[in-house]
Amino acid sequence: MQETEITKLCSTKTILTVNGSFPGPEIRVRRGDTVYVNVHNQGRSAVSFDWQGVEDPVDGSNELIQPGKNFTYEIELDDEIGTLWWHARSAWAKATVHGAFVILPAADEEYPFPTPTSDQIIIFGEWFKQELTEANETIAAGQADGYTINGHLGETYGCSNDTTYLLEVAYEGLYLLRLINAVANETMVFAIAQHSFTIVGQNATYSQRSFSTSLTLAPGQTLDVLLGANQNVGQYYITAQPSSGRHNTTGVIQYLTSTGV
Repeated sequence: MQETEITKLCSTKTILTVNGSFPGPEIRVRRGDTVYVNVHNQGRSAVSFDWQGVEDPVDGSNELIQPGKNFTYEIELDDEIGTLWWHARSAWAKATVHGAFVILPAADEEYPFPTPTSDQIIIFGEWFKQELTEANETIAAGQADGYTINGHLGETYGCSNDTTYLLEVAYEGLYLLRLINAVANETMVFAIAQHSFTIVGQNATYSQRSFSTSLTLAPGQTLDVLLGANQNVGQYYITAQPSSGRHNTTGVIQYLTSTGV
């Protein structure tokens, strides 16, 4: 965990990150595993981590990791399956310190739905122009200046240095999208133009299949959905919009081949 300079919304600021990235790195394990995560705090503030949705209590989650110190979390998984996420506990740090926690089937298990071509993490986040510190952590409760898909603000904010999330798919491929709403105080609505979704899981448990052309995720919620790449080859807009309607962000889905069209 370290301080990192990142430029977005036409300005540069220093944020707290894990491994220098926003969002942070993905943790990928199997059902029933015991996971050890060693956190080294090279930042300037004490931080603790929450393992959102893990059934068994995780020792040390309420303890602060002081600057210059490290702590190893031991996470024992039981029946969790699908997508969870990890994040800093304090509101100011949670805005930039978070990432996906993917729990795959055990080695002798299969998915209870068609095996996807691949899977893709999609995290909805928020960006603040103002510096976030412990002294003003209330900022992270709902006054974001922009929203992101996997750290990308998209083309709606008018800054040339802002990047756009790109999801590349092959025609007739089947993709498992692992959606995480890391926005602190906003429900997010997600859609891909001319595409629909099959919901197969939420909050690290399989669910009865249902179908939708748009998906609504409450703060902290995760959804696992199947996306069939079955449209004409080209580019289609991805949208993620907060319930307040104040800002939205866009991405692009890009078909790679014309096989079968």
